[in-house]
Amino acid sequence: MTKVNVTSARWRKSSYSGGTGGECVELAAVSGYLVFRDSKDPEGPCLGLAMEAARALISQVRAR
Repeated sequence: MTKVNVTSARWRKSSYSGGTGGECVELAAVSGYLVFRDSKDPEGPCLGLAMEAARALISQVRAR
């Protein structure tokens, strides 16, 4: 398991997240990884995927 430092990450909120403060996903590109977090819990856990794995996941999600 690789530990990725996200302290200087530039987080971006999903375009599918509404502005009402509901369930929102944020992501950031950090050191060759795409890192995801829950915007309601910015200090909570993050899920990081290597860029190639993240591209494959996003491609599969878009195809559905």
